[in-house]
Amino acid sequence: MKRSAFSLHAIRAAALVFAISTLAGCDTLNDWFSSDRVDYKATGSAPPLQVPSDLTEATVKSQYTAPPVTAALGGAPKRNVTVAGNSSEGVPTAQDPLGMHIERDGDRRWLVIDGRTPDQLWPQLEEFWRDNGFVLKTDSPATGIMTTDWAENRANISDDWFRRTIGHVIDFAYSSGTRDRFRTLVVRGAGGATDVSITHSALEEVLTGQDKDSSRWVERPRNPVLEAVFLSKLMEKFGLTDAQSKQLLVDAQPAAAPAKIDMSGGATTLALADRFDVAWLRVGLALDRTNFTVDNRDREKGIYYVRYADSEQELKGDGLFGKLFFSKSSKQKPTKEFLVNVHANGAGTEVSVVDASGQIDTSSEAKSLISLLHAQLN
Repeated sequence: MKRSAFSLHAIRAAALVFAISTLAGCDTLNDWFSSDRVDYKATGSAPPLQVPSDLTEATVKSQYTAPPVTAALGGAPKRNVTVAGNSSEGVPTAQDPLGMHIERDGDRRWLVIDGRTPDQLWPQLEEFWRDNGFVLKTDSPATGIMTTDWAENRANISDDWFRRTIGHVIDFAYSSGTRDRFRTLVVRGAGGATDVSITHSALEEVLTGQDKDSSRWVERPRNPVLEAVFLSKLMEKFGLTDAQSKQLLVDAQPAAAPAKIDMSGGATTLALADRFDVAWLRVGLALDRTNFTVDNRDREKGIYYVRYADSEQELKGDGLFGKLFFSKSSKQKPTKEFLVNVHANGAGTEVSVVDASGQIDTSSEAKSLISLLHAQLN
């Protein structure tokens, strides 16, 4: 159950007082797939300027007109018609008649699109998140990392009588007290396919102090059902019907074997039975489930560059209120960067934390990171 209330910062800005109301909800798959459960607040644009009746509208030459922001270099790839009659972004095969399928590792799922490269899919992924009400904070085709800014699911705000009558005038002051962020990892898979994963992060604003006159942001668990909702929406953007996308989620294919930890010789490493391309994806997904943020990655070298992320501190410094109430000196200093190395080892793959010279890092922090990965990979 989630609580719906004015944001404390919005109360300060607007000098408003409002009673807290309760939003009841059950995080079941059917509930979350309802269209009214996902409604993220987007930045609106101003209406077009109207030309006064006594003036004539200037003629704009075509060479001065900006191209659509969704246009991809060289044009979007041609879609393929499936046996079911869909116009699919993926390339249909005997194994994947719809041109795509879902794979899973525990409660984690990702989409495999056949016959498409990350470069071909990237513009549509950008458009997908913007269409769903998000601003992209990280948009890096070179690393395959796309991260939204923190956003609020407005569907979590109770639609009570006050909001229906007066609240629409001051809707900016309403807040669910929660924020969500999504990270998309786009990885070149086997056989010319592309793997796309979506990871959810969440924060909740809780009142603190004896008089509840201050607040702080605390982390909430990721919601795998909400991740599945956006995977389903993405499959629909790529050409599937609502029923087909949900069925692929149900039919998700197991894709992984357990990871084994090796602490011999003073070093701590992980052994995976998977080939490199599968292990590379699994480690990236596992890192997304920890408090470590992937700043960069080099697939050729098999290196993820990660650092510990304090989501609460990051949200404090973002946006209008962050700039007003938090000085640059109050922000947390950059934390140490770790290099997570994924490399082929015989028929399987080994995962370790290495230093700048490529030697295994034997520090306690590196061992803790490997232990976190071991827990996430199992």
